[in-house]
Amino acid sequence: MNTLIIGFVASLLAGLATFVGALPVLLPIKLTGRVQGIMLGFGGGVMLAATAFSLIVPGTDAAISQGKTQSEAAAIMVGGILLGGLFLQLAHRFMPHEHFFKGQESVKGENLKRIWLFIAAITIHNFPEGLAVGVNFGAGDISAGIPVALGIGLQNMPEGLVVALSLVGQNYSNKYALWISLLTGLVEPLGGLVGAGIVGIAQFILPWAMAFAAGAMLFVISDEIIPESHRNGFESEGTIGIMMGFVIMMFLDISLS
Repeated sequence: MNTLIIGFVASLLAGLATFVGALPVLLPIKLTGRVQGIMLGFGGGVMLAATAFSLIVPGTDAAISQGKTQSEAAAIMVGGILLGGLFLQLAHRFMPHEHFFKGQESVKGENLKRIWLFIAAITIHNFPEGLAVGVNFGAGDISAGIPVALGIGLQNMPEGLVVALSLVGQNYSNKYALWISLLTGLVEPLGGLVGAGIVGIAQFILPWAMAFAAGAMLFVISDEIIPESHRNGFESEGTIGIMMGFVIMMFLDISLS
């Protein structure tokens, strides 16, 4: 099967896990701040492990296999990571969006509907995840892409529930919260298509694409997930979640690769 199609389907399934994770919002439950901190931290830990084991390490190996020296491969990783982080920084600066807990940021004009603020935030947060899945499958090594897709899907489930519960807590309906969660998931296959398409067309871009995805994910982890998981004094819970997510994703990557 074409790697572009595989990358798209894998990132789509990983993205739809957000919707699946949000389904319990239909039940009469309310998560405490501690549980939300653990869940957000878990997602950050999964992304952190995926950044290291599924993007930076194989990206370095890919650069070396293309004839680059170790120093040149390291320089490519540094450059790509910084470009990915810069891309997310610019997106944060110029794209109006809303944090789920911290409130509005960079909003010019009160008539901009909250729904578009959330969609903008979802795009910023989830596109790098789909990009990471697509890049791995676009490289043609399905065994390397499977743990990434599984890990991202796994972390999307608690993320989807937290997002849905946050919306319900702001007086949105359960169905509306599920709809937003579905939109969250549908952003990731777009990133998957971009990642798989770029790598599929030009294999020499693979190291740069992996480093770029790693930089974008690192930015999201540091700028969004860790601060959110540590809010209201729940630093210990967020740290526990990060460590749990990291070791589970590390195990998936090592055992399934």
